[in-house]
Amino acid sequence: MARALVLGAYGLIGSACARALVDAGFDVTGLGRSSQAAQRSNLPVDWVIRDIAQLTIAEWQDLLDGCDVVVNAAGALQDGARDRLEAIHVTALKALARAAETMPLRVVQISAAGVEEDASTEFFRSKARGDAVIVRGLSDRVILRPTLVLAPEAYGGTALLRAAAAIPLAQPKALPDAMIQTVSIEDVASAVVRAARKEIAPATILDLTEEGTQSLATLTETMRDWLGVSPPIFRPTLPDWALRAMSSCVDLLGQLGWRSPLRRSAVQVLRDGVRGDSSNWVATGGSACMSLQETLSRMPATRQDRVFARVYLALPLAIATLSFFWVISGLIPFFDLSGTISILTNRGAPYWLSALAVIGGAVLDVALGMAILWRRWAARAAMGMIALSAAYVLGSLITAPDLWLDPLGPMVKVLPGMMLAGFVALVLEDR
Repeated sequence: MARALVLGAYGLIGSACARALVDAGFDVTGLGRSSQAAQRSNLPVDWVIRDIAQLTIAEWQDLLDGCDVVVNAAGALQDGARDRLEAIHVTALKALARAAETMPLRVVQISAAGVEEDASTEFFRSKARGDAVIVRGLSDRVILRPTLVLAPEAYGGTALLRAAAAIPLAQPKALPDAMIQTVSIEDVASAVVRAARKEIAPATILDLTEEGTQSLATLTETMRDWLGVSPPIFRPTLPDWALRAMSSCVDLLGQLGWRSPLRRSAVQVLRDGVRGDSSNWVATGGSACMSLQETLSRMPATRQDRVFARVYLALPLAIATLSFFWVISGLIPFFDLSGTISILTNRGAPYWLSALAVIGGAVLDVALGMAILWRRWAARAAMGMIALSAAYVLGSLITAPDLWLDPLGPMVKVLPGMMLAGFVALVLEDR
């Protein structure tokens, strides 16, 4: 049985390729850096949990020993707290190419349509440098360059498309000149299997894409129809300056570990257009890639897709609301510290205990409000908010039960905040 090693096997493209290779009779090993993500993928493969950017040539040689094909589906969109493009797209491939140069195996590199070393984004430039490493270092290689990949699972740009298509009543329009081509994940996985079986000649570079092209606005409208969302009443135009400002803000969040598809690189890729040339793929004997409509017809939207799109849209708003609420609620007591402490001392609580509760609670409020903005700590911060809120509720019942009868309901309002924090904790999950 032929053996395949899939890099980034639990990602959107990597998981589809791994399943397709298993179905084609390959013995597949997946390589990724998150054991939790690997376990959640439910792939019928063996796993090696390593960071490809940290592997030495000797370690690569051990991993590649006995392999017949390596599929590189690992990648990142932009530098951030958890990703470095040069390390993932170039440095790792240099070590891989050195390790594989004398081995009888094929490397299938999944790149992206439109990559060039002088492209407008570092994503495309680093991808181009990685492709060049493979071209220079390996003779038995195939490079596949898909356009915008559509799959039943949504991640990154495709998740953003679904969320934008699900906005109630409105359909914002942005980047009117952007032209997009798509490709089904089925076509990408099928091409990988053909390359792994050596049905494609070595040293081949192929774009994978549908023949048709549509504007970003048309693509979003089509996704809205696919989701079954009611037609919009308003179609406001989002100015380019507003989109740039939004991307700059999101880039800052990228340094806190958030991999938003609204980061500057993703928006620039859309601005430039996502297009490829399908003629070489067809010339190799491959079937024409499915059109956008054919792709969507093969994966009909369900209630789960609509709910996901709405949750994806609501999640950042929920996190921002919680952060603002907790930071402000922690700062307000310091504007009248003695008055805040007196709320407890007037009800018989010792001064030292009242001061400790007020100051300690305020500091914890601010800390949790800041921590939820850091991706790595967001879910734990949300759980901390629930626990601290529960402590506030219990403390008020013991020391100030009359606050529950206050006409403004200061304690009753704690409960919706706990539910919002619970929502965030439940839906936060990496791919």
